[in-house]
Amino acid sequence: MITKDLFERKELRQLVRDFTRNEIVPHLAEWERDGEVPRELHKKAAEIGLLAIGFSDGDLLDSVVLTEEIIQAGGSSGLIAALFTHGIAIPHIWQSENEDLIERFAKPAIRGEKIGSLAVTEPGAGSDVANIQTRAVRHGDHYLVNGTKTFITSGCRADFVTTAVRTGEPGYQGISLLVIEDGFTRRKLDKMGWHCSDTAELHFDDVRVPAENLVGEENAGFVQIMRQFQVERITMAVEAYATAQRALDLTVEWTRNRETFGKPLIKRQVVGHKLAEMAQKIDLARTYTREIAARVNRGEDVITEVCFAKNAAVQACGEVVDAAVQLHGGMGYMRESEVERHYRDARILGIGGGASEVMTELAARRLGFA
Repeated sequence: MITKDLFERKELRQLVRDFTRNEIVPHLAEWERDGEVPRELHKKAAEIGLLAIGFSDGDLLDSVVLTEEIIQAGGSSGLIAALFTHGIAIPHIWQSENEDLIERFAKPAIRGEKIGSLAVTEPGAGSDVANIQTRAVRHGDHYLVNGTKTFITSGCRADFVTTAVRTGEPGYQGISLLVIEDGFTRRKLDKMGWHCSDTAELHFDDVRVPAENLVGEENAGFVQIMRQFQVERITMAVEAYATAQRALDLTVEWTRNRETFGKPLIKRQVVGHKLAEMAQKIDLARTYTREIAARVNRGEDVITEVCFAKNAAVQACGEVVDAAVQLHGGMGYMRESEVERHYRDARILGIGGGASEVMTELAARRLGFA
């Protein structure tokens, strides 16, 4: 694996770019219609080492490069959510150092043989993780699980679900993580965007789960979840500015080729200025997020700064994709236009991984403002 500076890692960038253009872009519209990506894509990504990045190979900065290049080569944040769901499903397992769980779940996911998902959100508890109600009661060598999870990425296709359950008293100290393989029902959910990424509601009714599927210690799940939120939020910030960059690139090309009243759109001052403003927003978000990603990678305590990075990148992305659709005119509103997909997909980035309002509240508290 390449271990150069974040701005370099040229071999990794080229590898990801080629994979995206050859294996993803020609089929993405079809997968959007199908509502999921094929399992074969997981195996192809694993064969060239992409699914191992951040686990058995590479680090967070390599993951940043991976995310940037997939989107900027014509992929999408929805594609990343579908293909790299193991990025949120197995970190807790990997860090538990439980060899049995690693062999049964983490390694098969990295090899593209199994699809994992993470189930935290419930109908009555999203960002408020400490309030989850899905309960797991220990009975000898197994737990009985009852409750409902919703908005679960890859929940329809998942072979296993790393699930946040309540094993103790109310509050954050009573939460554990269990890997659940079967015995529950699934309902596919329809969404505004991320159409190629299946999303499900999961219902557990006295689901029997082996006690050996407990990740880490009982009632220590909250800390495990919070620790991984930092990486998830940085990743979503990268998805945001990378999406914005792709939308800008498409818009520059469009305005160069689109003529109105005898000259290209880009020659209009109002258009040129708008493009410059879009580029400025992206560059500021990208520069800041990359710096915070490097600090997270070094193990620094930058929870506040991660909140800032996610919110800043999401805001920049929202403004840029909106402007991109506007500058494309009627074509920007058509499903055949790539910017239309990015416009829809971008909306979830300010909700997933902690809503923008939650990020602001968390930052305010850590700064002593609330």
